[in-house]
Amino acid sequence: MSTEFDLIARYFDRPAPPGYLGVGDDCALIPLTPGHRLATSTDLLIQGRHFFPDMDPRALGHKALAVNLSDLAAMGARPLACLLGLSVPSVDHAWLEAFAGGFHALAQRAGCPLVGGDTTRSEGGIAISVTVMGEVPPGDALRRSAARAGDDIWLTGTLGAPDVALRLLQGRLPPDERLLAGTRRRLEWPEPPLAFAAALAGIAHAALDISDGLVQDLGHILKASACGAELDYAELPVDEALAEAGLADELIRDAVLAGGDVYQLCFTAAPAERARILDLAGHMAQRVSRVGRILAAPGLRLRHGDRAVALPAQGGFDHFS
Repeated sequence: MSTEFDLIARYFDRPAPPGYLGVGDDCALIPLTPGHRLATSTDLLIQGRHFFPDMDPRALGHKALAVNLSDLAAMGARPLACLLGLSVPSVDHAWLEAFAGGFHALAQRAGCPLVGGDTTRSEGGIAISVTVMGEVPPGDALRRSAARAGDDIWLTGTLGAPDVALRLLQGRLPPDERLLAGTRRRLEWPEPPLAFAAALAGIAHAALDISDGLVQDLGHILKASACGAELDYAELPVDEALAEAGLADELIRDAVLAGGDVYQLCFTAAPAERARILDLAGHMAQRVSRVGRILAAPGLRLRHGDRAVALPAQGGFDHFS
């Protein structure tokens, strides 16, 4: 019979990088670069609320860390380390091995080693809590409150595919294996633009990650910065899988504007920085789209060419709605 400490040693204890103190003591010790500040964020994933019980455990391990790394990207922070809290109803070695494999693979690629956490038995389903730590020079942090009137609004990646995949898996759309195959990876294997986000220091003003829907998340920037915005629907990066599937225009619009689980970056920057942003994106093979502008007057407006477009009735995901 495996004990809690057996599971930690087998699946989650990895050698800490030089200068770190990792798993094995009451606290981890993490070195900070002089002149930098610690950036930290935490997320909780609950079975049945954030992921399906039959989700590929390797994908789940990847996503559990990715959604937190996305928060570091939104601040322009470089990852340093992470903590994992895992509660499972029973010991399933095949599941744990796959979950740990997905988690550690992304942790290694992102330079964000697992240095501690907790493993417990649950009375119900699986619960996962991840805390990430990163570092950023104080003056370079990308904050929601820093948008300025006249700024361009930019997005990385594409929109809409995770929302459509979720609808298919929940049975809210007719079964379509080809469409599911084209969208599911965006839902279950998100790839936050970490390196690109960190390179935006000194270029971008405000930023956040799109976790609950573009309209809702951009609204957080507008509120914090006391400004408004106008989006050009024609410039929004609709995922190719949606564009090729023959879906209804209204469905695509709702998925693009209100669909969550994207974990890409929305950021603002002065028009004078357009060439630098495009050069940086080209150098790093990062897809970027300029989709609108920040306005002095409050409110969010959406247009398609010369005509106004109505915003979705529900702008994004809310755990208690």
